[in-house]
Amino acid sequence: MRAAAFIDLDRTLLKGASGPIISRALREAGVVGGSSLPGEDLLYRVFNVFGENLPSMLIARQGVAVMKGKPRHLVVAAAHATVDELMSLVRDAARDVIEGHKSEGRKVVLATTTPHDVIVPFARRLGFDDVVATRFAVDADGKYSGELDGPFTWSAGKLEAVRAWCSDHDVALESSYAYSDSVYDAPLLSAVGFPRVVNPDARLATMAATRRWPVESFDRAGSEPKPPLTASDVQRVGLLFARPELLPFVRFDITGADRVPKGGPVILVANHRSYFDAFAVAMLVGKTGRTVRFLGKKEVFDAPVVGQLASLLGGIRVDRTSGSDEPLEHATAALASGEMVAIMPQGTIPRGPAFFEPELKGRWGAARLALATGAQIVPVGLWGTEKVWPRNAKLPNLAAVTNPPRVTVMTGEPFSLGTNS
Repeated sequence: MRAAAFIDLDRTLLKGASGPIISRALREAGVVGGSSLPGEDLLYRVFNVFGENLPSMLIARQGVAVMKGKPRHLVVAAAHATVDELMSLVRDAARDVIEGHKSEGRKVVLATTTPHDVIVPFARRLGFDDVVATRFAVDADGKYSGELDGPFTWSAGKLEAVRAWCSDHDVALESSYAYSDSVYDAPLLSAVGFPRVVNPDARLATMAATRRWPVESFDRAGSEPKPPLTASDVQRVGLLFARPELLPFVRFDITGADRVPKGGPVILVANHRSYFDAFAVAMLVGKTGRTVRFLGKKEVFDAPVVGQLASLLGGIRVDRTSGSDEPLEHATAALASGEMVAIMPQGTIPRGPAFFEPELKGRWGAARLALATGAQIVPVGLWGTEKVWPRNAKLPNLAAVTNPPRVTVMTGEPFSLGTNS
């Protein structure tokens, strides 16, 4: 069997994100609206500095729904218009790497989350043999159907797509190379025989050191090493994405953020209606200028996307079956150092009629923390989050273009518990 080299696009092959160039071309071709989305520039700036992240991928997943009904030929035409500008972003040594693999008889494949139709013209110009990318299904009229044709080629989905390509082309993955800057490509890097870490984000740099993966630069002059992010850095980066304008098809009504104390230990206490609650609370926190430590049951942290977001924001995972006080000890330590902790005392999303009861039943964790630390409690009411992410849905619906759900986040006055409370 033969071998191949799989090369990632943004921040690996290119010096930054391809998104701004592609988005502009799609707007100019009339495929999407005539102006950029609110917060789009911020999204790409953070991506260029810190690399691939869960919030940007959460938004990228909605692309297939946004493109529903759009003529494929217009997208292909827009893709051709991007080629020259994308070529200007190719890193200096990338061409040598591509030619080196070709001279040794390996197929060179661009492996990217970027939609297939918008990146193929660029890949052909640069000399790639093939492209593994997210494919949007096309109906009989030549328009996008709103469904994926194959996996969403990100993280484990990218590995799945690469495995399928190898099977179709008689290529041995264990004899092949993979190049990436992102920790989310760890599944692919782990599967090939020759992983190559290129201009890595901080987490992938740490993983590469642990696993002894070679680290390279596609810049001839080399690049400065990226120091690992601290926990506080990670929280602040995550909160950059806690902005309503980044979710244009969800309407947020956030009031009372100014009631959250600017400093000192604070416990945010919220009701629990949906897996989207953590992100709604993060929207509130983003307006306070503070960071937060989420404390919640392990099922929340195990949920797709939002669980990883909660961890990104410094979450404290609670396994109620263990009976351990360790989560409360972590929360107490955080409050003692003046941090803010968020907790949902219900402990779970109510089922059946209990979901609609006006009087909510909670557990004692928040009260115990307040009594132990003297922290102020700030009540937070959440409504409408279940319309974004119903309990029975695997992922949130962030593309309700015609009828955007409304999420209300209301903050009450802070108070303290006395010793006789």
